[in-house]
Amino acid sequence: MIAHRGASGYAPEHTLAAYFIAIEQGADYIEPDLVSTRDGVLIARHENEIGGTTDVARHPEFAGRWTRKIIDGAPVEGWFAEDFTLAEIKRLRARERIPHLRPGSARLDGELEVPTFEEILALVRALEAQRAAARARGEPPPRIGIYPETKHPTYFAAAGLALEQPLLELLERFGYAGPEAPIYIQSFETGNLRALRRATSLKLVQLIAANGAPYDCIARGEARTYRDLATAAGLAAIAQYADAVGIEKSLVLPLTPQGTLGEPTPLVADAHAAGLDVHAWTFRAENAFLPPALRSGGDPAAQGDLAAEIAAFLAAGIDGLFIDQPALGVRARAAFMASRGR
Repeated sequence: MIAHRGASGYAPEHTLAAYFIAIEQGADYIEPDLVSTRDGVLIARHENEIGGTTDVARHPEFAGRWTRKIIDGAPVEGWFAEDFTLAEIKRLRARERIPHLRPGSARLDGELEVPTFEEILALVRALEAQRAAARARGEPPPRIGIYPETKHPTYFAAAGLALEQPLLELLERFGYAGPEAPIYIQSFETGNLRALRRATSLKLVQLIAANGAPYDCIARGEARTYRDLATAAGLAAIAQYADAVGIEKSLVLPLTPQGTLGEPTPLVADAHAAGLDVHAWTFRAENAFLPPALRSGGDPAAQGDLAAEIAAFLAAGIDGLFIDQPALGVRARAAFMASRGR
């Protein structure tokens, strides 16, 4: 169970509160997306454009930082992490990305800092120590998993702020070493994963969307799309440098015209045949994100039958899933396993 941006269904995404809640709810892994500040510090944001998830627009001293950029070939406007030092980032406060669907989370707007990756790892270490102390008479609990994503690595490398080395250095300092460590490093690009494979034995994950192409492939002029990567041949090639694939869930169970989940595609079987685990994204409880047949009514913010969706994907053979509400995922997984006598 991978807590997507932390327990982002209960607190603003990529905050220490969201990660803490996710761990307390039983998530196996927490997922920080990583971008860089101007002074080379890794912070947790889903995008380097920070106007959507912080209160930067409320800070008149930063009004002049608003700009337009080309990020991975697409025009983006707003405020960007790489134009701020860490000290300046720490003056900002996080806010809920989708307040119309998650008003409870939005009540925390303005209360929570933007964390560094180092602070996230320190939080995990502290919680692991608490667990170990509480169970000192028995077996120590399993380590809390970390599932970081390098965001826009080609862009950041071109800006002189490559993400990979700072990431590996922090992980080594916090004791994550070797393929057995509870960590996956993920990316939508292929080149930085290949480079990481030469630099580390930590587990790597190739992310695959339903449409488009990896930006670094586009930049190199390669005619390779995500759909190509999702074929048997593409998955076999991925297995040469990665340990798992993170798959947009429609590539596993497509929707039918009636709004129900269709039959499984060959993707999971092909990935397993190549020696890859399959982690599907993203599972969310609100009606707005569920297949029409699993919604509870017309209110997009109300919660529908997430457990049924999770059960269908587990039955299709996935090995893990990204979820915004980890507690619901943990319960759904337990119910599915019990139904299978496991």
